[in-house]
Amino acid sequence: MSRNLEKIPSDLPTDTSILLLASNRITHVPNHAFKELHHLQQLDLSNNHIERVDVGAFQGVYDSLLLLDLSNNNIQRVPKEVFARLRAKVSLSNNPWHCECTLQEVLRELRLDPETVNEVVCHTAVQDEYAGRPLIQVLDSGINFCNFHHKTTDVAMFVTMFGWFAMVIAYVIYYIRHNQEDARRHLEYLKSLPSTSQISRDFDTISTVL
Repeated sequence: MSRNLEKIPSDLPTDTSILLLASNRITHVPNHAFKELHHLQQLDLSNNHIERVDVGAFQGVYDSLLLLDLSNNNIQRVPKEVFARLRAKVSLSNNPWHCECTLQEVLRELRLDPETVNEVVCHTAVQDEYAGRPLIQVLDSGINFCNFHHKTTDVAMFVTMFGWFAMVIAYVIYYIRHNQEDARRHLEYLKSLPSTSQISRDFDTISTVL
């Protein structure tokens, strides 16, 4: 603890059961960071500068880890699979969380420390009105962030489809107008040609002269 570490040490004893890395300068928890620590039961990563936690960060300690503290960091988002297989009680308090569908699904996958549950606060949210409120209170009020996600996706799909439809219509209009212009020029060219009767009269005149 408090050693100004910028990353998780790679030479930790494999029989480590309690690892306290709090109050350092760690910014990233990479894949397989603890894969050799099969006896690890308690992991404290609080009070760092962690912004990113990779999907396989806790691979190797899924079954052994009992306590995980990620409080007081700079985490806004995590992949929903990060905690999917963990049995540990997890603290996520005092991070600048962005409240949206993925975070809602993350909470379903973990055992959140009940003593810190009200400290998981929406720093930002898909709807500004929920910023500054504890996430659990927002969800308890009946809000489902995944509905917002689906609505946003539907709107995006509609806009994309409308864009493609407009492009097709514009192309059809251009094609018709272009063909009409070609047909008009062709028609004018045909009109400019001498008629069959005129050609016949010219031919008769030439024959008489001869």
